[in-house]
Amino acid sequence: MTNMAKRKFNFRKYGFLLEQLVQRDFKVKYRRSYLGMVWSLLNPLLMMSVQYIVFSSIFKSNIENFLVYLLAGITMFNFVSEASNNALISITGNAALITKVYLPLYIFPIAKVLSSSINLFLSMIPMLVMVAITGAPINIFTPLIFVNLFLALIFCIGLGFVLSTLMTLFRDVQFLWTIVLLIWMYATPIFYPVSIIPVKYSFIFNLNPLYHFITASRTILIGGVPPSLQTYLILIFISFSSFFLGGLFFVMNQDRFIHHL
Repeated sequence: MTNMAKRKFNFRKYGFLLEQLVQRDFKVKYRRSYLGMVWSLLNPLLMMSVQYIVFSSIFKSNIENFLVYLLAGITMFNFVSEASNNALISITGNAALITKVYLPLYIFPIAKVLSSSINLFLSMIPMLVMVAITGAPINIFTPLIFVNLFLALIFCIGLGFVLSTLMTLFRDVQFLWTIVLLIWMYATPIFYPVSIIPVKYSFIFNLNPLYHFITASRTILIGGVPPSLQTYLILIFISFSSFFLGGLFFVMNQDRFIHHL
């Protein structure tokens, strides 16, 4: 049996464990919280409200359906931020379990991203409600938003592989990643239009995965049309390149983890 086949077999064998880890992470997040899962609905709405109040007078006149524009950007960024931060500590945070029992290590970052994706899909409820309230088109293309979310999930698993590896080997990564996320947020048109950026800096957006995911979502939710084939090819390339390269980086270094836990 090849190594690839063994890994596939192990993934099936530990599918139940993956399910339990996802459930545990999601329950722990809202443990002792009075509102519980309601926060998954309120969080993007509250952030949208604050940013709408702050930026509407500056950008509203230049952006069609500014409320949905904001919410689409906030929802996607929140997912990437939460998933990456959770995956970052997925190995170190389970050190006591990993050092005592043999488990496939890739299960842990995958579980963290999947548990974060529950919040992402729950946040689609206020998103679609806001789309309906603002009069944005809801048609046969609207369900394509879930294709975007699935590809974003694949992208974040790959990112989680890289971050969990780096965090295990170099603990300073957790502090650096906070700064990277802050820069990433401002380098992404979440609350401002792309048109304000000089053309000579437009390449920054083309290199920004979040820009492509958010733009595709806005095309569906605000424009009421499907993203172009080129857009989907870009999203597929970004997602699966992240997944396979991140997975390869993880597998190449996982034997070193035990010495750093």
